[in-house]
Amino acid sequence: MIPIGSSPSQPMMAVTPATRVLAIETSCDETAAAVVEGGRWVVSSVVATQFERHERFGGVVPEIASRAHLELINDVVADALRDANLRLRDIGVIAATQGPGLAGALLVGVSAAKALALATSRPYHGVHHHEAHLYAAMLADPTLEPPFVTLIVSGGHTLLVAMDDHGRYRVLGRTVDDAAGEAYDKVARLLGLGYPGGPILDQLAGTGNPEAIRFTRPMLDPREPDNLDFSFSGLKTAVVLHRRKHPDQPIADVAAAFQDCVVDVLTTKLLRAARRERLGTIVLGGGVAANSALRARVVAEAERASLRCVVPDRSLCTDNAAMVGAAAWHRLRFEPPTGLAGGAVPNLALPGTT
Repeated sequence: MIPIGSSPSQPMMAVTPATRVLAIETSCDETAAAVVEGGRWVVSSVVATQFERHERFGGVVPEIASRAHLELINDVVADALRDANLRLRDIGVIAATQGPGLAGALLVGVSAAKALALATSRPYHGVHHHEAHLYAAMLADPTLEPPFVTLIVSGGHTLLVAMDDHGRYRVLGRTVDDAAGEAYDKVARLLGLGYPGGPILDQLAGTGNPEAIRFTRPMLDPREPDNLDFSFSGLKTAVVLHRRKHPDQPIADVAAAFQDCVVDVLTTKLLRAARRERLGTIVLGGGVAANSALRARVVAEAERASLRCVVPDRSLCTDNAAMVGAAAWHRLRFEPPTGLAGGAVPNLALPGTT
């Protein structure tokens, strides 16, 4: 834990549908700010990408990410307020992602949010990054209410979470090794596709034949229907071995077969979770939820199973501050703000889990 400041938590505040939250997100390599009203309506959302700074390294470099956040944060916040046609005095709460994420990157966002809160005498609230992804769906569909099952899938995390109520979650499954997004990036690098690998591989897979290769579906044993955990490290190895044995195989076919395998596992386990928990709504979240094949497969399977399905717009799946603002607004309905004593916590555990 990296504490910042030393003031105690602030007392409970009155949060109304008209309360506006200015939120900041800097957990990895996106510098983002947004204004959200009532926890469900995006007034403005600005995201500054660092893609070009990390491209030549083939991945995110923490030190570079932190320095970029420092350069960009003030302009991004100013742009979010300008796009909303608001001033700081019109904001009710200042929020920021406090974890999990890269330590230095988190510190920039948390420090900026605290400075704004201190300067304006507004409450500050720290938000869990995964909880923010849970609330992205409510920005996509303001009528959505728990309970439901969410698949959060990104470069660093693959989680199945049952949201029983606001602030009450159960982790049903998680990756035991590589996250799905991490596997995408590693396979893309193996195929020489460049960075960021996930979107490029997704596009290439659309031109290939997914039936040309049949990769084993990891941890999808029908004899263990209650096992909702994930593992993608072995699949990555299987792709490596296949390339060595079949170097002339079109890489579009390899990409398509790999993606088909990942999507099959993710979708099957999401549907299994909904059936096991007897929940009628499934939700996607996280950066890999922007993947075209995953989005299409989940929607199709949900329709086949007569389940309600909420798939946020791609801009709400990748890291953004609007989801942070939504999560802050909802949590402040039943607990006091974090206050200036709340620090950046790179390994922060999801609150309210059982």
